Amino acid sequence: MASITTHSAEETFALGRQLAATLRKGDVFAITGDLGAGKTQLVKGIAAGLGIAQEATSPTFTLIHEYPGGKFPLYHIDLYRLDSPEEALKIGLDEYLGSDGVTVIEWADKFVELIPTEARWIRMRAFEGDLREIEIS
Repeated sequence: MASITTHSAEETFALGRQLAATLRKGDVFAITGDLGAGKTQLVKGIAAGLGIAQEATSPTFTLIHEYPGGKFPLYHIDLYRLDSPEEALKIGLDEYLGSDGVTVIEWADKFVELIPTEARWIRMRAFEGDLREIEIS
């Protein structure tokens, strides 16, 4: 497990860009962390690192954002507003897993049973100011 500390939103974004360089089609990132931990900022960096021109935004209310283009598509899913695994399956979560792109799931710890065993977990914690501790396993 790697533990990384970032000191600004820009550093968290840059880490996302670095992670994007390691990705292959079908990869899944399961991200956990409290509100304001920097999850979406990290995803913005992943999108930029994949060469996606559109800026990634939080899918909290739309639940899923699809970003075509770049090296391959990015599927950004947010489980925060869902109450059950059944709801996650109803929005098509399982259709994105192992697909033709990379799937990034925020609040993945809500429904661990739906996350593939090969997913890479990212745990984010916010501290005072813009300090973030990010653990990648």
